[in-house]
Amino acid sequence: MPHLEPWQWALGALCAFNVGLAKTGLPGLGILVVPMIVLTVGDARAAAAWLLPILCTADIFAVVYWRRHAAIHRLWSLAPWALAGMAAGAAALSLEERVLRPMVGVIVLFMLAAYLVRRYAKNPSAITPHPALYGVSAGFATTVANAAGPVMNLYLLSKRLPKEEFIATGAWFFFVINLTKIPIYAGHGLFSRQSLTFDLLMVPAVFAGALGGRRIVQHISPQMFEWLVVVLTALSTWFLFR
Repeated sequence: MPHLEPWQWALGALCAFNVGLAKTGLPGLGILVVPMIVLTVGDARAAAAWLLPILCTADIFAVVYWRRHAAIHRLWSLAPWALAGMAAGAAALSLEERVLRPMVGVIVLFMLAAYLVRRYAKNPSAITPHPALYGVSAGFATTVANAAGPVMNLYLLSKRLPKEEFIATGAWFFFVINLTKIPIYAGHGLFSRQSLTFDLLMVPAVFAGALGGRRIVQHISPQMFEWLVVVLTALSTWFLFR
């Protein structure tokens, strides 16, 4: 059993609940759990492995619930670039975490600026970023900090998907990517009996968040959904520089 204080257990449960909420209803909220899990665990590098099984659990709920809405073909152009980014991220895990996190923050801010410029440009198709930029950025960010959510949110927003397809397609992307990260983290010795026990105990909180998320998304207009994603992405990026 992990030796955590009561407030750490409470924060961990809130983290798991927010992961479930983000996966099924409010993309953009998920990145907020990155600093939360670091506070829970007390070690930034180990926190990535403590969080990964929670993310995988929430991915399963999201994929099953939104399976009829996924636009998988939107991901084919990203796949090879995401794998390249993951390879770079795996190599970068040997760097200090205080160096890696600001790097991810800069990537997200750049992608957010690119999205907003494209959103209000007179000829948006002329300034669409290449999938390589999104793919490499997402692969790198998810490997070093479980922080690819903002990048993928911006990519899917750029495709102008309905909110159901947006959530479903993102769910499939992260389901595959997060499973692929398991051997990377295992190779770095980041998993432990304590971390896996903690993850198992967090499953009910993930399930509760997943149920809440799917109810919330049914009552959000497409315009509000888009701006919630943008605002949460911008807000959550701030935590990457903390």
